[in-house]
Amino acid sequence: MKYRRLGDTGFWVSEVGFGTIPILKGSVPVLPDYYNLEDEQALAVMAHAYALGCNLYDTAIVPEYGDAERKLGKFAAYLEREKTESEKSGRERIIISDKARFFDGNDMYQAVETSCENLGTYADIYFVHQVDEGNVDEVFQKGGALDALTELKQEGKIRFAGVASHYYDILLRGAQDARVDVLQGSGNILERGMLDRMAQEERFSHKGFLVNKVYAAGILPAFFSVCTLLQGVLSYPVSSALIGIGAIWQADAAMGSAVSENSRAQKISFAEVLSTLEKQFSPIPCDRCQRCRCPHGTEIHTLFRQYHYYFLGKNFWALKKLALGIEESAKWCRKCTSMPCLSMCPRRIRIPDEIQRVCELVRTHH
Repeated sequence: MKYRRLGDTGFWVSEVGFGTIPILKGSVPVLPDYYNLEDEQALAVMAHAYALGCNLYDTAIVPEYGDAERKLGKFAAYLEREKTESEKSGRERIIISDKARFFDGNDMYQAVETSCENLGTYADIYFVHQVDEGNVDEVFQKGGALDALTELKQEGKIRFAGVASHYYDILLRGAQDARVDVLQGSGNILERGMLDRMAQEERFSHKGFLVNKVYAAGILPAFFSVCTLLQGVLSYPVSSALIGIGAIWQADAAMGSAVSENSRAQKISFAEVLSTLEKQFSPIPCDRCQRCRCPHGTEIHTLFRQYHYYFLGKNFWALKKLALGIEESAKWCRKCTSMPCLSMCPRRIRIPDEIQRVCELVRTHH
């Protein structure tokens, strides 16, 4: 396993981090059933990844990730029990990344205290989770979630504060905020536009960055090797690629691909990605760079993402999401005379035409 600097935190993290969603028991809202692992099974999978060199484990507060947070706490306690006499701490052999979807300072403060109780230890990094345009000002304002995380750092309950978001502008705001130590966002070989922008922006260089959705909700491994998917994101200046792992074979696939010397030469272009997907359907050449802005509020890149996911195996989920607003978006698109999105798109996508195509897909299949 190779390790990378986590911004200016002083930590070095494994190139592949362990995402704990798949180890939960049962199901939680918006998530399907996963592996339904009992505690002993979950600990065995986490220990196997650790033996392969993984030192970063990412989780979330119980309402979001089921019992995964508690299981990770039990794994930290196991490492502490198994330490040798020469080791000062077994717990410090791993880095725990935790998060909660609370934006008010008081709510976030309580969430972190609850997480620490569930973990039985401190969190190395704690993120404000799912920050978007509707809550970003509350997060960053005086008395917001970031102020709470700063206070918790001072009290020693967490070591570093983070912001997790799927939006470039919000991550850039975090990169410019001295209270933020680590950022977490999404990216993969198809949805690489945000990673491209971050790589060109110097203000990100001092923040650790954890990238999730490397497999695009589990759909891309049907078309590309794990090695190609991992090296695609590790070619960017990220700290670690977070992979959801619920079985030993998944740990072997991800960790083995990370250490393979042959994998270092593999880098797939966006054109090659589209060419592979064209064997299945007609993809829209959008990499989710998020530069386009619709004057009527349509989140264009998200519509195109859901269109892709429909053909890549998430058809029910994608149609359900698209049906919530595609008719309204298509209506405004037909009425729009300025069409600023066309000049904003670096890939010269005929956005109005593509939105009508997405609308027709939903009308036909929903």
